[in-house]
Amino acid sequence: MRILLVDDEESILVPLEFLLRKAGYEVALAKTGEEALGAAEASPFDLVVLDLMLPGVDGFAVLERLKAHSHPPKVLVLTARGREADRAKAEALGAEGFLGKPFAVEDLLARVRALLEGT
Repeated sequence: MRILLVDDEESILVPLEFLLRKAGYEVALAKTGEEALGAAEASPFDLVVLDLMLPGVDGFAVLERLKAHSHPPKVLVLTARGREADRAKAEALGAEGFLGKPFAVEDLLARVRALLEGT
């Protein structure tokens, strides 16, 4: 299973990449919305773990464009904002999951597994 991990914080990207690889997933990284969209155009992913607060193209715009693909990936949204309005907007744009920062690694891995079980 291929996962695209999108976050502009190295302190999030590096440990999550390690944990997801250790769990057996193939992981690609993106630090901006533009990088995420480019990676998704170049190669399909089963899941995108997407931070909402990104430089340039924000996470909502990335989510909307990912879901416009003919075979869209599942998307798990991460955010430090955690507002109910953000969750509602992400769900309306097609996100399958939402997790507020900070989060327990076990929670993230459980959600990743649950989202990928159906693919």
